[in-house]
Amino acid sequence: MIPLPRPRLLTSALLLGTAVGLLLGIGLSLLVTAKMRPDVVIALVVGVPGAIGMLTILLSRRRWLTAVGAFVIAIAPGWFGVLVAIQSVNGA
Repeated sequence: MIPLPRPRLLTSALLLGTAVGLLLGIGLSLLVTAKMRPDVVIALVVGVPGAIGMLTILLSRRRWLTAVGAFVIAIAPGWFGVLVAIQSVNGA
């Protein structure tokens, strides 16, 4: 059984994860200038935090660890949103 944290804590973890994903996406897009294929970037941005967060949630024994897994999963949409915004501004 997955131990679920209180709704306020879980919502806070998801909100903070999305905000961190936005900041991480902006920061890394300024630092990394290498050309990469878009499908590889999408797989890394969505797949890595999703896999790590899902494993954290599935293997958690404590409520706070479930919240950490939700935080890590929530990084992906924020980061992906930054990538979409950059592509739409650049006209691609």
